[in-house]
Amino acid sequence: MRAEIVGIGTELLLGEIENSNARWISERLAEIGVDVLHHQVVGDNVERIVDALRLALSRSDVVIATGGLGPTQDDVTREALASMLGVRLLRDPKVEEAIRERFARVGREMPESNLRQADVPQGARVIAARRGTAPGLRCEVGSARIYVLPGVPAEMQEMMVDHVLPELARRAGPSAIASRAIRCVGIAESRVAELVDDLFHGSANPTVAFLAGGGEVRVRLTAKAGTREEAEALIAPIAAEVERRLGDVVYASDAESLEEVVGRLLASARRTLACAESLTGGELAARITSVPGASAYFLGSAVCYSAASKREVLGVPAEVLEAAGPVSRECAQAMARGARALFRADVAVALTGAAGPEPHGAAEPGLVWVALEADPRVSHQRAIRAPGDRSMVRRWAEQAALDLVRRHLRGLPLPQGDRVV
Repeated sequence: MRAEIVGIGTELLLGEIENSNARWISERLAEIGVDVLHHQVVGDNVERIVDALRLALSRSDVVIATGGLGPTQDDVTREALASMLGVRLLRDPKVEEAIRERFARVGREMPESNLRQADVPQGARVIAARRGTAPGLRCEVGSARIYVLPGVPAEMQEMMVDHVLPELARRAGPSAIASRAIRCVGIAESRVAELVDDLFHGSANPTVAFLAGGGEVRVRLTAKAGTREEAEALIAPIAAEVERRLGDVVYASDAESLEEVVGRLLASARRTLACAESLTGGELAARITSVPGASAYFLGSAVCYSAASKREVLGVPAEVLEAAGPVSRECAQAMARGARALFRADVAVALTGAAGPEPHGAAEPGLVWVALEADPRVSHQRAIRAPGDRSMVRRWAEQAALDLVRRHLRGLPLPQGDRVV
């Protein structure tokens, strides 16, 4: 079964809100073996919505559209659906009664505009709303089916779980799609592809996709079979070979983030961590503490942006700041040592650099120094040269710091030499 998802709403096109509905729907459809082949986004315009729905119907067995079912004048999805079907909108008395009862139940006066939500294209089936006032709609167009659901995520998800997914699961028959993401850090996407690409020549099941971003590369394997267990069995041997070839740059083989991996390793080893941050301004600590239970192993972070705070809080020697500068191997090492002493931590990691675009003294924008201090007598520093804007440089710096901690805790070789990413 081929599916297409259509997001309706000018706010999506303007970037005012993220189209999280499309992702959620795609994930749920994959679980029941329905192939999502296309996503579309279209604004609140009857003619353009009609065009988008016709295009989707021309290449899909099922179309799921979200948005434009509210009570205001810019909510025109009902009108567009009726226009595409060539039918009239008819007021559904049961829907009208349900809307009136909802307002009466909470003691609010109902605006007359809400009754627009009771207008249903002739021949369409209503999907009752339990959370909001806007019902969903279902109609058949030849051998294809269209579902139109509210854009509010909670309302859409309720209708998907209660109605749409069970109907599509019965229609699709016994099939399932499984995916696994092998997550790598400290390696370029092109190098990952070079190492594993031959495994997928001529293979349509499982398929592979390389996804780079946020300072990491993911190798996503996807397989389809009669059941989820059978699909996962197709993935397992390929995934094992991918991990073998990529080696210690693989930090997880599922949805676990790098900060979650580091937290798990610290907790199991009963060791504590502290940070010293300059260019990341506390973002490394924010990621570490986003993991539930981080208080068991994370002691704190000293955010020392100025030279004076590096000297006064972390004890970076004045001669280091004057001779080598705040963006240097020597400064990163001193910051890590200072954080370890300040928090009495087992392990400390420090970051200093120039995020750009403005110069940071003599340091080139994108230059980052990361240092790690731990017992017994572990002292390691390295430079990376990260691309992109300030946020990207900071993200790369955080990844490099977390990866140093991961490698240390797992007894893996610490990376040697500078790296251009």
